[in-house]
This record gives sequence, structure tokens and C-alpha cells, in this order.
Amino acid sequence: MIMAYVYLTHPGEVLELFRMMRGVGVMPDMVVVATVVSASGLLRDLGIAKTILCFIEKSGVEVDAFVSSTLINTYGECGSLTDAYRFFQETATKNTVVWNTMIHQSLEHNNLDLGKHLFDLMLERDVASWNSMIRGFANVGQYEEALALFHDMENSVFRPNTLTLSSTLSACASHGALEAGAWIHSYVNNNDLNRDRSLDSSLIDMYSKCGDIAKAIQIFEESPKRDLFTWTSIICGLAMHGHGKKALCYFSEMKESQVSPDKVTMVGVLSACAHVGLIEQGRRYFQSMEKVFGLVPRLSIMVVWLIFLAEWVV
Repeated sequence: MIMAYVYLTHPGEVLELFRMMRGVGVMPDMVVVATVVSASGLLRDLGIAKTILCFIEKSGVEVDAFVSSTLINTYGECGSLTDAYRFFQETATKNTVVWNTMIHQSLEHNNLDLGKHLFDLMLERDVASWNSMIRGFANVGQYEEALALFHDMENSVFRPNTLTLSSTLSACASHGALEAGAWIHSYVNNNDLNRDRSLDSSLIDMYSKCGDIAKAIQIFEESPKRDLFTWTSIICGLAMHGHGKKALCYFSEMKESQVSPDKVTMVGVLSACAHVGLIEQGRRYFQSMEKVFGLVPRLSIMVVWLIFLAEWVV
């Protein structure tokens, strides 16, 4: 029952059931303890998380690696990297999953020095360890470090997977590193790593942001699997390069394909309208966001719309 409430994202009920369980003298096992810890993380309640840890320590319940990683993750989700790291240092149960969880939380809190320090200390890394580091550095704009880590991984015993490649392509896109991005594309093709076409949107985004819109269009046209992200990548890429009419043609095809846009797509659509001065069409698209697609315009969309009006409605 406790696990069922977590799956239904009812953390408050989980904690109430745990109190009732303890009230009748039933000692929880590791699965229950980990579930209750996860519930406190969902509530973002650091006080409850610490209370549960006190219960674990006083009750003598053995803490395994699963509970340890859950506690570290929960402390991090509650905003306390300090408590997460303190528990990590104190716990005797440190397998690869526990190390990866601590690294992940360090990077989530933008503490790259701690994440790198832990990564360097790891005796047994896995693909997830490398992925966390590459994604963490890419997310904060340290693209050269992300690319260097990718090359280090390539020279290790571990092979990059789709998540690795997506993060690395993102680093290339943000850094404008066309040569590096093209090399990774060749690596993907040579090793048959895009068989399911899940990397198409990342490749389109990379080529668009690195200035090779023709290559981005080629990948899109060759893609048999066009999902929201693939459509959005090419529409935004074309809008970025001033190809407003082609971007809007793709948007029409997207709707005909029964793929609904998200807010990022609509930023690209409005930008495309701005580039070609389609005032009324832009107005209709803006109004359709909430009425047709159920999207409430956020700040970035409002900014695009205001710029559009300032440029063309004089």
C-alpha cells in the first residue's frame, strides 16, 4: 500500500501510513524505508527526511545501498547538498549507484568541483558515471570540458550510449563546435548508434546552431521518425537562420501529422512569422496557443511576440 501511494504521487499518505505502521509496532523493511524516504523527497521536506534518518539510526535498521542512494537523492531534492554529502561520507555502503547518485546531486547543484572530485576518486565507474559528468558540464556551459570527457570516455572501456551522445551534441551546439559535432555524427554513423533515430533531433539542433542549416534539413528529410522534438528542432533551426516561410511550411506539415506543438515549437513559429512579416498569421498562431493547443504563453513567448509587434506594427 505504501509503495502504491508513491507510484500515485501521494507522498503525504505514504508518511501517514508509515506513522500508523510504527504505531502498531510493525518494523519496516528496506523497501518500505526507501519508499518513505522517497516520499519526503517528493514533498521537498528536509525536516521529514532528517527525522526518517534519525529513526533509521535509532532503530538499528540496516541501511543498504538502495536506501543510501535514496537518502542522498532526497537530501539533494530537498535543497541540501551539504546533508547529502555528509551522509555520503558517513555511510559505509558505497557501491557504484551510491557514487553516481552523489555525483548527480553535486552537478544538479552546480557544484562541478565536488562532482569532478568524486568522479576522479571512483574506483568502479559505469556508463551512468560518464553520462552524469558530460551532461553536468554541458548544462552549465562548460562545453570544452564536456567534449574532453567524451573523448576520455571513448578511450576508456565504456562505450557512449544515446544519452551520452545527446549530451555531447548539445555541448557542441551550444559551443558552435561544428567540426566536433560533425565528428560525433560520423562516430554515430560508423558505430550504428542511431538505429532507432532517437538522435535525429539532437543532430538537427546541433547543425542548426553550428550554422549548417542545409545539413539539418537533410537529416530531417531523411528521418522516418518525426516526433515533437524532431519537428521543433527543424522549425526553430530554420527560424533562427531567417528561413521563416520554410519553417511555417514544416509547422503546417507537423499539424497535418497530428503532432501537437509545445511552447518551444511556438517560439520558433512566432520567430518565423517575425522574419517574414506575417502579422495576421503570427497573431492567429499566438491566439491559437491557448485556445487550440492548451499552451499558456510564457515569458519567452511574450518577448518574441512583443519584438514581432515592435518590428512590424508601426
